[in-house]
Amino acid sequence: MQMTFRWYGDDDPVTLSKIRQIPGMTGIVSAIYDIPVGEVWPEEKIKALKEKVESAGLKLSVIESVPVHEDIKMGTGDRDRYIENYCQTLKNLSKFGIDCVCYNFMPVFDWTRSDLAHELSDGSNALVYYKDQVAHMDPVKGDLSLPGWDASYTKDSLARLLESYSKITEEDMWNNLKYFLDKVIKVAEEVHIKMAIHPDDPPWSIFGLPRIITDKQNLERFLKLYDSKYNGLTLCSGSLGVTESNDVVDMIYSFADRIHFAHVRNVKITEDGSFEESAHLSSCGSLDIVKIMKAYHDTGFTGYVRPDHGRMIWGETGRPGYGLYDRALGATYINGIWETLEKLDK
Repeated sequence: MQMTFRWYGDDDPVTLSKIRQIPGMTGIVSAIYDIPVGEVWPEEKIKALKEKVESAGLKLSVIESVPVHEDIKMGTGDRDRYIENYCQTLKNLSKFGIDCVCYNFMPVFDWTRSDLAHELSDGSNALVYYKDQVAHMDPVKGDLSLPGWDASYTKDSLARLLESYSKITEEDMWNNLKYFLDKVIKVAEEVHIKMAIHPDDPPWSIFGLPRIITDKQNLERFLKLYDSKYNGLTLCSGSLGVTESNDVVDMIYSFADRIHFAHVRNVKITEDGSFEESAHLSSCGSLDIVKIMKAYHDTGFTGYVRPDHGRMIWGETGRPGYGLYDRALGATYINGIWETLEKLDK
């Protein structure tokens, strides 16, 4: 297991020097954020990112994410050009030792929450998803915007995009995903980059949009679209684990040889199927983090892991879900479980 931490670049208030001080921290998960979606990442920008991370005594371990253009997801417009650009970006990344790329195939919107700073009973603030609130959200008519979303859309362009998606079914999404994989994974094999798709967050339809990376059955279907070790998963416990029908521990045992990147965090499922993000400690949420880490340990996981979203605690302010303190506690907790499992094996 290789412990990593998400870093959003020079504008991130959580600096590399602070991340370096977390016990057991070895790697950084990051991306290049000023390149328009679909365009090639220049070698000089990748080189600069790698050098900056390494100068802080860390390794640039995972790229999260190389975004997939909406034309690819919809199977329209310039998808072939954007796929060619994607392949070239992978080739450029490989020149600088990158061996794992996380991405997602969620239409239009990345992770979605109803509140970015809900106060929990302990006084901390956390991301939450309350179904009744989301039901009244309108991304076109309101001022709705979340950090995981592409901020380049105008209201008009977003409305047109949503209208285009209204004609696309889940089967269309599967077909478009296969078209993408058939071209991209061949290149990934050539340059030895493990592609790791992130599950939909949350794993159900949002605003009427089709979502397909949602449960064990669909993960199995995904892996069969292109049977290669380079076509793999980012297994996110906090995304898949928000619905009780998803057994995250079972998924780890089932897909062990194709999990390249592990996002580990806890969530608390409420009575109506909504959820609140919680501290990593098992007793704080609905997931058993010890069982999750034991599954990784039992299956000989040697890939990358990172503590995922954290609460805002101790008066910290910053990027929602991505403060320093709670994620650092999560990393230490995960490392403590792992060290215990390792020593019990001896």
